[in-house]
Amino acid sequence: MNLLPSLDALLRAGSVAGAAAEMRISPSAMSRTLGRLRRAVGDELLVPSGRGLALTPRARELRPCVEAALAAALAALRPPQELELATLAREFTLRSNDAVAVIFGSALTERVAREAPRVRLRILPEGDENPADLRELIDLEVGQLGEVPHDVHTAPLGAYGYAAVARADGPCATERLTPERFAALPHITVTRRGRVRSVVDERLAELGLVRDVLATAPTYTAACFFALRSDALALVPRPFAVEAARAMPLAVLDIPLDLPANPYVQAWHNRVDADPAHRWLRGALADIVAGLDAAGAGRP
Repeated sequence: MNLLPSLDALLRAGSVAGAAAEMRISPSAMSRTLGRLRRAVGDELLVPSGRGLALTPRARELRPCVEAALAAALAALRPPQELELATLAREFTLRSNDAVAVIFGSALTERVAREAPRVRLRILPEGDENPADLRELIDLEVGQLGEVPHDVHTAPLGAYGYAAVARADGPCATERLTPERFAALPHITVTRRGRVRSVVDERLAELGLVRDVLATAPTYTAACFFALRSDALALVPRPFAVEAARAMPLAVLDIPLDLPANPYVQAWHNRVDADPAHRWLRGALADIVAGLDAAGAGRP
């Protein structure tokens, strides 16, 4: 590989002196390099011809190959070119729960289609996954994460609170909930493992109240559909409630309890940390979250 630039110069200049001047070394040093090249290639490459030198047939065959090889080697050592979103062809695999997918997925899909039409998003559902999946299987994870491996980066996106949704033509759609009224209405909660109790029950217990959980749902989307066919309140993340109410006849109600906000992050592996396309994806997601917060949809 060290001989490749000298070989390229010799084949283009057709002389030791011309190649030496181009490489900024002495003619004697270039002559020694030509000797090494002859041994490596198994051909004389340049032979005496009158007062100068002439390329052998093998040298003429090598010239386009050497030019292409040198150009490829130099390209590999250059910094990445400026990102061209219009021509970027890439597939990103993301993982999130259904609430995050609804809150950010539609806005992210819209932005990708507008700015980078050849990019494809593959959004996988949250499950019993391992953050180490980011090393090979997942490009970006969005949600609430615990401890992550040392080679995984995280960046906070914000925090969301919860709201209650009820069918828009139901008996409680227009009322301001009190803790007593909130506890008296049947509830629909979301849990992948069927757990009924949560921090909501703890806060109600502090007030001497108990609620009745009519049903548990595996996803927030399912909980909203349950609420549409009952007089129950479905407890879902507030920004999810706002999105759901745009598509379904649902009313969004404040929960009259002091509930903690839920922080969420985006996480990615070292392998894509400096990748310009991945940086754009992370930045696009952060912009979307900031827009929700500015509109008040993401408030606790």
